[in-house]
Amino acid sequence: MTLAEQLRAALEKGHGDNSLIAETDLRDPRIHGTIALAPAAVLVAITDRPEPGLILTKRSARLRQHAGQIAFPGGRVDPGDADEIAGALREAREEIGLDPQMAQIIGVTDRYHTFTGFDIVPVLAVVPPDLPLQAQEDEVADWFEMPLAFALDPANRVRREMEFEGAMRHYYEIKWQGRMIWGITAAILANLSRRLGHDRFAA
Repeated sequence: MTLAEQLRAALEKGHGDNSLIAETDLRDPRIHGTIALAPAAVLVAITDRPEPGLILTKRSARLRQHAGQIAFPGGRVDPGDADEIAGALREAREEIGLDPQMAQIIGVTDRYHTFTGFDIVPVLAVVPPDLPLQAQEDEVADWFEMPLAFALDPANRVRREMEFEGAMRHYYEIKWQGRMIWGITAAILANLSRRLGHDRFAA
């Protein structure tokens, strides 16, 4: 069975169990009630290696939002995009030069609602290893490949708490080779880990 077939089967099985994901892990803890959300998408690009990798970017320090943070390639879905998948592929091409034809789409997984007003759809894809990717400096300072097994292993994910507006809120952190993955990206990875059968939600 190919990597794409394994991922597709695991994702389909995981989406059949609604108990895997807590509602609080699908939205930024600062959201109160309902807010207007704009469509957005990120590409969760997995490299087809014996030990698969996960392509992540470091956002430019010049950006107004989430400057310098680790993120998936992605952004707002434009009116000209056919759907979230098309939006994620376009953004990945613009940010790191990933040719959309090189991405074998596996499917989409749990949406994440952000306090900044975005409804983010993670799009899973398998891509060939060692593509000649290049960061687009206006948006991306750098890109790197992280082992997928490390990213999805619950032992490498720490659940932190902070007080915000009089209530305790939680978020996740993943540290790898001096890099800190947290916030939206870590939340998406936590949910994906559960959907792919790596762990179950623990309150």
